[in-house]
Amino acid sequence: MKRLVHVLTVADSLVFIDAVVARARDEGWDVTVITSPDERLDAFGERLGVRTLGIEMPRKVTPFGDARALSELYETFRWLKPDVVHSGTPKGGLLGTLAAQAARVPVRLYQMRGLAFSTAHGVLRGVLKATELLSCGAATRVICQSHSLRAQALQEGLVSSEKSQVVLSGSNGVDAKKFAPRSGAELRSKLGIPAGARVVTFVGRLVRDKGVPELVRAFRSLPGEPRLILAGPFEPRDPVDTETRNAIGTNPRIHALGFVADPRDAYAAGDIVVLPSHREGFPNAPLEAAAMEKPVVATRIAGCVDAVADGVTGTLVPVNDPVMLERALRRYLDDEALTRAHGVAGRARVLREFSRSEVARAMVQLYGAPPIVTR
Repeated sequence: MKRLVHVLTVADSLVFIDAVVARARDEGWDVTVITSPDERLDAFGERLGVRTLGIEMPRKVTPFGDARALSELYETFRWLKPDVVHSGTPKGGLLGTLAAQAARVPVRLYQMRGLAFSTAHGVLRGVLKATELLSCGAATRVICQSHSLRAQALQEGLVSSEKSQVVLSGSNGVDAKKFAPRSGAELRSKLGIPAGARVVTFVGRLVRDKGVPELVRAFRSLPGEPRLILAGPFEPRDPVDTETRNAIGTNPRIHALGFVADPRDAYAAGDIVVLPSHREGFPNAPLEAAAMEKPVVATRIAGCVDAVADGVTGTLVPVNDPVMLERALRRYLDDEALTRAHGVAGRARVLREFSRSEVARAMVQLYGAPPIVTR
């Protein structure tokens, strides 16, 4: 029996790999999943019937903590003797690929889900870029989350074209049975949103890199009485400014739900979904929203340009531009026929190109491919 190990920094990211892990298990792989210790990791293993191990991997740069995690991963790989190690997320990707290389694991996949250095500055940018170079160098193959992200990685000199690829059309895929059109009346009623009100929904972390300050500014400029649903937590890393946070807390037309484990009600309650992010690899929210027949307004950046077909399933706007963002949102708020047409086109595109089961099938097929040798 062939052995596969998945390495992710934290249990939050397990949602990215559940379909792949299930597919690999069903095809006879002995699967181990490693993240930092977490009850959700234990529950994941029990639900899918796979082995799980908790190894502390701090998100911050901590030399002693990182060295300890690297050593534990190396010893774990020496014990498990995996045929494939598949690592993702910045810290998990770096430590997983380096430890797998040291343990001479034959197939080492690094899944590049985004480039954090693209919005960083100074020394931090250099450090973050160096970690990507190390991860790519230690891997035998680099899986880029989207075609536009791969183009960015090639332009930055992080990886060669021969060593990098995208699985199918990119993304984690979407379960279109789970994310299907449904009524949002229950959540609207709970929030006190009038039946005829137009609603904009945002799903994601409430941080600057997700464009939340521009979104709030754009929303406050919209005419009439639209509503804004924010489904996601505030975070201390990359926090929004005080003015934005105060506006969210005091504006009666802004409904902040905090963290939601299942965003389907938030999508369903909205007429449009918005993601004015500054950087992405291939965001989940636009495809999930599209599967539920919601048009998406997003920024014209790597990842988002793959997730939204501009003028067909939604609208792309310049990054960090609240004026253009407001215009795009207003266009949908003023035109219900356009909203409906782009929503229907979005679901059709998801069904055609982004099947979660097909992405999982293709990824597991890749585990059996020979490693790429570069000189």
